[in-house]
Amino acid sequence: MIKCNVTVCGTISKAAVVRTNNENKAFTAFAVNCVIPARNGIDKTVEISVAKDGEEYNRADYTVGKRVEISGVLTFKKRGDNLYFNMSASSVNLTVASNEDSIKGEMHFRGKTGKNIEEKTDKKGKNFLQFSAFSAEKVNDGFEYLWVRFLGFDREREEWLQPQTGIEAKGELELSVYNDKLNIACKVSEMSEYVKQPYNPNN
Repeated sequence: MIKCNVTVCGTISKAAVVRTNNENKAFTAFAVNCVIPARNGIDKTVEISVAKDGEEYNRADYTVGKRVEISGVLTFKKRGDNLYFNMSASSVNLTVASNEDSIKGEMHFRGKTGKNIEEKTDKKGKNFLQFSAFSAEKVNDGFEYLWVRFLGFDREREEWLQPQTGIEAKGELELSVYNDKLNIACKVSEMSEYVKQPYNPNN
């Protein structure tokens, strides 16, 4: 599970339309382009599919090319080599002042650590942790795995933090591009071992 409470600044790429969900409730759908800066190579533009509960009566203002600021919950969906960005919006601001694209906010992650937990020291002599972890999503008869790189500054490694261990973490979301590859990272503010509860149909 990866959920991010974020604010997105970008440009509308698909005009707003009103649709209905499985419960026949109306929602407003549109898409936003946001440029992710490259650390090496060329910047990458991602398209975020946005849904907002209810019918937005000013949706005629949601025109292609208009700058917009959106707050809400961002999730990722991986299908093969493709990564899709989906956002459930709580607020939409069309009078945005910033011309700079950004995706800023906090990630909430549950998953499993990879093979390596690295304990490092920065240039100032402070300890930090670096490791990757994945979140798995069941798709048809298989699974899709989405990897996140975690950085824990001023953190000592706790005993539970081992390879192939369940983890729950929160921290600052960081998106970047390196050699045309999108990287998802998290600066950890809190983390703990995650033990999946056995399924109980009586709950």
